[in-house]
Amino acid sequence: MKRILSLEGGGIRGVFSLEILLRIQELLRAQYDSRDLVLADHFDFFAGTSTGAIIATSLCWGLAVEEILDMYVRCGKTMFQPVPWYRPIEKFLVSRYQAKPLSEFLQRIFSEDGDGQVPALLDSARLRKLLLVVVRNQTTGSAWPITNNSKARFNDPAMPDSNLKIPLWKVVRASTAAPVYFDPEVIQLGGRSSIFVDGGITPYNNPALIAVLTAVLPCYRLNWTPGPENIRLISLGTMRFPSTLPKKIRKPWLAQNLSLIPLALIQGIAWEQDYLCRCMGECLYGDQLDSEIGDLVGVQLPEPRWFSYVRYNESYNTETVAQLLQTAPRLSKIDAVQAIPLLRQIGQAYAKEHVKMEHLI
Repeated sequence: MKRILSLEGGGIRGVFSLEILLRIQELLRAQYDSRDLVLADHFDFFAGTSTGAIIATSLCWGLAVEEILDMYVRCGKTMFQPVPWYRPIEKFLVSRYQAKPLSEFLQRIFSEDGDGQVPALLDSARLRKLLLVVVRNQTTGSAWPITNNSKARFNDPAMPDSNLKIPLWKVVRASTAAPVYFDPEVIQLGGRSSIFVDGGITPYNNPALIAVLTAVLPCYRLNWTPGPENIRLISLGTMRFPSTLPKKIRKPWLAQNLSLIPLALIQGIAWEQDYLCRCMGECLYGDQLDSEIGDLVGVQLPEPRWFSYVRYNESYNTETVAQLLQTAPRLSKIDAVQAIPLLRQIGQAYAKEHVKMEHLI
C-alpha cells in the first residue's frame, strides 16, 4: 500500500497537527518496535500548504516529529516577528511581519551543509520521499502544486526553468507567504522573476485531494494504481472555527463583513476538499461534516473508490469557541503564538482520543 500524508495550512496552529503527528509516530514506533522510526519510514508521499508545507517538508527531510514540534515551540515568536515601529509605511501598507527571520530559519533547515550555506534544491537527495508543496504564482494568477517528482512535466532537468532547480527553502517560504502577514517570495525561473504567495489562497489550503490526484492522474506521471487497498490518504487539519458574527449584530458594518470573508472562503474550500475526498475515497475515519451529511464513514457510495481515507481535525461550534476564546482570545488566528501551550493541550487530547493504529496501516 502507498501512503500519503497531507497537512493543511493554519499558521502557528500547525502545533495542533504536530501533536497528532507525534501520536502517529508513537504508535508506529511501537508497532514496528523501532525507537528511531520517523514518518518518512512509513509514508511514501508528503503534501503540505503554508505551515503544512513546513511540516511536510521537514518530515520528508527525515526529521522526527519531536524535532519539528520543538522548532515551533522555540521559534514560534521568531517566525512572527513584527515589522519594526520605525518602518511605519511597510508595517501598515505591506505586511505585518518580517519575512527575514522565517527565511533564515528555513534556509538553515533545508540546506545540504546544515548551516544554510549550501541551499538544497527541490531535487535534493535528502528528500527521502515524494513531496508536494502548494504555492500561488501571483504573476500568472494560478495555483502551483510543486512536486519533486523527476518525471513531472515541468521538472525536466533539461528545461532552463525546471522546478527541480528551485531552492527548497524558497518553495516552502513561498507557500507560507500569507498576504498581509508576510511579503511575497520572488523566485527566478529561466531568467524570469515570478512572485509567489501563500498556497492557502488557492483551492488547496487542504492539499489532500490534489495530493491523491497527483498520485493517480496520468498527467502528473506518477501513475499509482488506485483502490482503497492500494492507497491510504491521511489528512490533518489545523482546527476549524465558525466564521460567524455575534448574534447580537443584526446589521453588520462593511468592515465586520470583510473581516470574515478570508476565513470563510479558506475554511469553506478546505471543507469541500475534505467532502470530495470522502466521496471519492473509502472514508475510514473523520468527524461529522455537517448535520445532514454526517461523516460518510462506512456509507455505501458509487464505485469504484480511488483510495482509503482518514481525516483528523477538530471542529468547534460557536458556543465552544466562545469558551476557548476566554482563555486565548486569538486562538483562531494564524499568528496566535501565545496560544501554543493551549494548542498543544488540545492536540494531545484529540490525538489520544481519535488516532488509532488501524487508521495508519
